[in-house]
Amino acid sequence: MSDVRVGAVLIAGPTASGKSALGIRLAQALDGVVINADSMQVYRDLRIITARPTPEEEALAPYWLYGHVDAAVNYSVGRYVADAVSVLQEIKGRKLPILVGGTGLYFKALTEGLSDVPAVPEEVREQVRRESEGLETPELHRLLSERDPETASTLRPSDRLRIQRALEIFAATGQPLVSFHGARQPGPLSGVPIVKLFLAPEREELRRRIDRRFLAMLEEGALDEVRALGERHLDPMLPAMRAHGVPGLLAYLRAEISLDEAIAKGQGDTRRYAKRQFTWFRHQLPDWQWIEPERGFEAVMARLNARPDSP
Repeated sequence: MSDVRVGAVLIAGPTASGKSALGIRLAQALDGVVINADSMQVYRDLRIITARPTPEEEALAPYWLYGHVDAAVNYSVGRYVADAVSVLQEIKGRKLPILVGGTGLYFKALTEGLSDVPAVPEEVREQVRRESEGLETPELHRLLSERDPETASTLRPSDRLRIQRALEIFAATGQPLVSFHGARQPGPLSGVPIVKLFLAPEREELRRRIDRRFLAMLEEGALDEVRALGERHLDPMLPAMRAHGVPGLLAYLRAEISLDEAIAKGQGDTRRYAKRQFTWFRHQLPDWQWIEPERGFEAVMARLNARPDSP
């Protein structure tokens, strides 16, 4: 059993850093529950391409918040926090929460709280999407610059999702998105004693792992998974439709590019995302302990001042 003085263990890191395996090992040793903190692994349509735990892995420990959202849903960090709070309340006093994932915003919202941004009515969201349809991302950024220059100056002209989010907030409230960033609702883990580890593999080895894993995903059926998703004809701006590997494989299925090109795109997008994860955590969550993946288990056990119940 875990040390009762610790309220949760948080395991983050770039994609393909070994987080899932560590989560299983800790859950088994500490009578814990693995709770997802990855924004793509919430989607039930995408088990393989998002490297969600396999059914065999899920049989080794209790799992929550994996594959519980339909791909047609624009799942937000606010909805994630609400779901996580429900799980934390469900297991409180009985199991140790072990939150595992690579989505920095999820961890920041859990520990530091959410910006108090008003909800956007669905009709406003749809209106902005219709207006955005057919516009290239730089054009969309220029549109935001005209309406909300303050927020536009903080966003990359290539960051379509955040640009669209800023347009939605402005359309719903008439105020810049950045004007809401000061006020925060407390996070559910605010003030809770927690262990926070960031798994940091050697960069070149991580790149090799990412490339190998993408090929393994294809062997496991990722192409069929993406084909089934494409047949739903969902809005291409939905998060699930933009999961790493999905756009390239969809382009291949539409005969727009070769399979080799789709593979290269998926691998390249994933490598660039891993690089951004390193940068984001370093700057946004500087108090986390960075450690080599192979030392993660021992580091958690040392921080808990506990030992596994069995060898």
